Amino acid sequence: MEFEELESIPGVGAKTAERLAELDDPEGALAAGDVATLARAPGVSEGRAARIARAAIRHEHDDDGEFLATPRAREIYEAALELLTERAVTDYARKRLETFYPSAAASRIEEVRAFAREAVEREPTPTVLEALDGVEPLEPARDVRVRDRCLATNDAETYSAAREAVPEMSVELVEDARGIADLARGYSTVVVLDEAFAGVDVEGDVRVEPGALEDPASVVPERTLSFFARNRDRLRAAAAVHRAADLPAPGDVEAMDAALGRLNEDGTVADDESLDALEEAVADLDAAVSVAESVANDRLRAAIEERDVTIEGADLLSLVERGAGADSLLQRELSEEYAAAVEAAREHLVDALGVDDYESMARQAFGEEPTFPVEHDERAVERLREELTAARDRRAARLKRELADELREMREPAERLVENALELDVELAVARFAEDFDCTFPTFEGRGFAVDGGRSPLLDVGFEDVEPVDYGVEGAALLSGVNSGGKTSTLDLVALVVVLGQMGLPVPAERARLERFEALHYQAKTQGTLDAGAFESTLREFGSLVAGDRRRLVLVDELESITEPGASAVIIAGILEALEESDSTAVFVSHLAGEIREAADADVTVDGIEATGLEDGQLQVNRSPVKNHLARSTPELIVEKLADDEGDDLYAELLEKFDEDG
Repeated sequence: MEFEELESIPGVGAKTAERLAELDDPEGALAAGDVATLARAPGVSEGRAARIARAAIRHEHDDDGEFLATPRAREIYEAALELLTERAVTDYARKRLETFYPSAAASRIEEVRAFAREAVEREPTPTVLEALDGVEPLEPARDVRVRDRCLATNDAETYSAAREAVPEMSVELVEDARGIADLARGYSTVVVLDEAFAGVDVEGDVRVEPGALEDPASVVPERTLSFFARNRDRLRAAAAVHRAADLPAPGDVEAMDAALGRLNEDGTVADDESLDALEEAVADLDAAVSVAESVANDRLRAAIEERDVTIEGADLLSLVERGAGADSLLQRELSEEYAAAVEAAREHLVDALGVDDYESMARQAFGEEPTFPVEHDERAVERLREELTAARDRRAARLKRELADELREMREPAERLVENALELDVELAVARFAEDFDCTFPTFEGRGFAVDGGRSPLLDVGFEDVEPVDYGVEGAALLSGVNSGGKTSTLDLVALVVVLGQMGLPVPAERARLERFEALHYQAKTQGTLDAGAFESTLREFGSLVAGDRRRLVLVDELESITEPGASAVIIAGILEALEESDSTAVFVSHLAGEIREAADADVTVDGIEATGLEDGQLQVNRSPVKNHLARSTPELIVEKLADDEGDDLYAELLEKFDEDG
């Protein structure tokens, strides 16, 4: 995807487009809403990736993103999203679920429905959920710096290309074989990039690889090893998820696990006896030499103390005249003891180092010339150190290359292994939501909505205690009912069912039929009478709702509170008449249903949430609205109870007046 195309996505500027373009397939990641892949772009967090993905999806489906037309509508969506995300295990799944939104585009709804239908078939077992707890998106390799090897070239252009392709290693310009030989003395391995140096004969590990820059990862195995070392726990957790969920694995998971077992946390190779021995030999060399000296000197000192050495006068005079000292005396009188002491030192050093291939060099650390105290040959020890270090580095590099070659083939399957596990978490969140709230997929047909056996998970009671509600509207309707009878809860349920349905997700109902609405306008209950300016603004908003031919769902909770009751009834009646003639579906909750019906010039549908009576001071309510029925008010029910219980004429007369008003 070109920068110009990426920038066509709302909210994606030139800088973000440039970052996304560094991904292998940004277009595919955007189309799939793949938050994990998008978050691999430099400087793009998971939250930012989710927003970009959502914008890209809207762009793909030509969706204006204006379905949630009011603050209360957005609150219902946020509540629905919270119910989903709290059933996800991973942060990734929670961000991925944020790419789901209610849409007016049939293509987007069907796209998510296809995903969700497969998702609800998943079984969120405790074992799978526990395994998911350790899965996170893969992180890039840590920055590594390779100091034991270098690249060499005599071409300035190749030099520049090498520095860019392999920033982890030093790149050196050389003129001839002598320059390569100089590098080989300072580096364990020199990789020469010029074909002209093929067959060069210099000491050290020199490799002529003209095509090395075509595959930089092979030159720097640490790059691959660092990636897998950093993500080892995540990969193993993802593998555990595949096993627990019986998912088909992308690649040989057991082979990958075995390879990861040979990798240390710092990206070095583990469990190689020869390498461990060389590393210990280099680390312990000085201490081993020092102890070997002590062994020799202790042995020689004991031998001297045990011997009675007699020197005749002439011999002593001769030694003094020649300026000779203890060395000559040792050579003449204690040569065998000295040789035994040196041999003991050599044996100790060889045993302490534990590297058989370097026994001969180790023995050279102690020479034949007698001295007291016995001292090591510093030059011999330094040569031994250099050889051990070079051998260690060569073996480490070879093991790294071999393991990196093996793991490099697993890079793509490893990425898909984690992506599959993370996507499974998204599916399981949908499955858990559907299971927890007894959800079903709605049908999209006809006008308006119909919900059978709907139960709202937004109520402040346990879901198992929620009474099911049946309600449907085609056109416009007033919803009447007693206080605390569930009118607002019914609006919330309808809004939630529509939001979830148009997200493409299952809804908390036994059955649901929906019109594919183009927008949801949900006006929450107004707190107090509005001033003149706010009142005018509210009327203008309703004026825009009845204009045009958009298929809207309009839910309004007690609009009468915006002004005086008499004026409210007239205004609401007029709005309902206009909405009935438009393509909108509307439900207005009101305590003025009777007055509104009287004020209307046409028949207005009035539905009622009916209270069936009072029991121990508590309202008994049929939560499902009764069609074409003006529900009785709470005062009327209380008067009726008093008339039945007391038999007083006053209560009977008051009850008659309620009947007259009805």
